[in-house]
Amino acid sequence: MTDAASWRDSLAAAATAWEITPNQFVVAACRRLRPGRALDLGAGEGANAIWLSGRGWRVTAVDRSTVSIGRIQGRSALLNQPVDAIVADALAYQPRPDSFDLVLLSYLELPESQLRRVLGHIVPALAVGGTVLVVGCDSANLEGGWGGPRDPDLLTTAERLSTMLTELGLDVRRAEVVRREVSSDVGFHTALDHVVEAVRSAA
Repeated sequence: MTDAASWRDSLAAAATAWEITPNQFVVAACRRLRPGRALDLGAGEGANAIWLSGRGWRVTAVDRSTVSIGRIQGRSALLNQPVDAIVADALAYQPRPDSFDLVLLSYLELPESQLRRVLGHIVPALAVGGTVLVVGCDSANLEGGWGGPRDPDLLTTAERLSTMLTELGLDVRRAEVVRREVSSDVGFHTALDHVVEAVRSAA
């Protein structure tokens, strides 16, 4: 086998080794947006980032795991859907001002003080008209849903997120609890998530 063929086979194997389906709430929200420059912070295995790239976005994916970033690089190359994948901690990453039209936080579960720090870093990175989209497990899931973190300190609510983003000067357009069906070995369950969308309006 040639080196090139071996490289392609390695990429193909890696591309099927992890979750490749983008989050349903990310898909629904971003289909309404005009493609531009996107930041996926805490990108994990890259399903959302690569889906965005396939929709015409210029995507930067950030995750602290070198394994996850390697997988994103491999799969994006295999699919010819380029993603600028960066190893960095979400708490330390500070993008340039006015550099993104979309900032996505998808299931970036952090204590509230750390979440506020992250939001404080990313909001200045939004261009005018840009959107912050936050999708995550809601605190209500502890009592009324299935799965997700069991540590209440790692969970927040749509209302608290809305307040944080408003305090940072954004215009909150959506903040609600949504239901997500999850399959397991014993059947289907319902998880309670939140979706929050906020826009940087012109001053």
